[in-house]
Amino acid sequence: MTGQSLSELARQSTLYPQESPEMIKRGKKSLFIGLPREVSLQENRIALTPESVTLLVRNGHEVIIEKGAGEGAKFSDNDYSEAGAKIVYSPEEVFEADLIVKIEPLVEAEMAYLKTGQTVISTLNVPNLSRSYFEQLNEKRVTGIGFELIQDKVGNFPIIRTMSEIAGSTVMLIAAEYLSSVHDGRGMILGGITGVPPTKIVIIGAGTVGEYAARTALGLGAEIKVFDQHIYRLQRLKYAVGQHIYTSIIDSDTLGDALARADVVIGAMRAEDGVAPMVVTEEMVSKMKNNSIIIDVSIDQGGCFETSEMTTHKHPTFQKYGITHYCVPNIASRVAHTASIALSNVFTPFLLKTGHVGGIEDMIFAKQWFTKGVYCFKGSLTNLSIAQRFNLRYKDLSLLIAARM
Repeated sequence: MTGQSLSELARQSTLYPQESPEMIKRGKKSLFIGLPREVSLQENRIALTPESVTLLVRNGHEVIIEKGAGEGAKFSDNDYSEAGAKIVYSPEEVFEADLIVKIEPLVEAEMAYLKTGQTVISTLNVPNLSRSYFEQLNEKRVTGIGFELIQDKVGNFPIIRTMSEIAGSTVMLIAAEYLSSVHDGRGMILGGITGVPPTKIVIIGAGTVGEYAARTALGLGAEIKVFDQHIYRLQRLKYAVGQHIYTSIIDSDTLGDALARADVVIGAMRAEDGVAPMVVTEEMVSKMKNNSIIIDVSIDQGGCFETSEMTTHKHPTFQKYGITHYCVPNIASRVAHTASIALSNVFTPFLLKTGHVGGIEDMIFAKQWFTKGVYCFKGSLTNLSIAQRFNLRYKDLSLLIAARM
């Protein structure tokens, strides 16, 4: 073969796909992830564990984390550093990342750090947000993705499910604390022992929180009654628990009678529009036993008791009509280490898939099931219920997807 033929062959070969450009293209899919330290009151969780960071870094992604961000969940800066994350010393540095992953919604101070075009993944807690929150995100053309809204391929809500499992199991431990004499409660054991009537527990809501609360209560030997607005949820809960338990559709007379006899009442009603239905009136609460316990797990969505008021881990309870109310919105933060591992188990595969697809925007447009989590997209509010609640302009994300195609 002549030198000219070799030259011609080399020139023609450049027209075919080469390995080198593919390597460059893969690098462009790398995510730049920031993990800021939570500044909201007593939020101890973190979205990614050091083990998850190791996996992400090995797959070509960059992770930066603010100093001390994992301390509340008992993960040290050294753990993250060894995992391959870069430790930074101010929130401004963390917000240089393209993708911010945190637990609580942005606070006002964090809004100032936002860059145009960033993506923020966090909880929403709509009842605690204002119109200006979404206006500021849209002004900076930030893409917002809410924990509560993210679905998987089969339409389930994986993060809600995971946190609800933790909350449902934890509420019974909380109830046991506040029934005890140590907390000036009724001086009762949660459950039952030989010769002593079992504790009476009412669970309002037959979702995941209700299911795991029922499992825990039954394991302790308590007597439980479960109420819900939908019969199919009650049927599903009985099947999941695997035992015959008292269930009832919410009815003012039946529910009121059960509340008057209860030692512990768990409120676990949720709604698709982001606001929990208020099903227990102030009058019903006033007729409950003195020093009985109300735990309103739905408080982050407004609460399902008329007497509920949001509390904190530092001051978790208050008394009204002689009833102890526990209304802390982030119950899972009580077990921050476990909760962080659970969150990380959901987020890690999602982030790896996002990198593989080509980034957040490509993930939104390529995976229809994921679009449910997006409430703001590049200057537009794309969640109808939020738009209606705050009287903001709404754009259908599916139309934006169609326009891009």
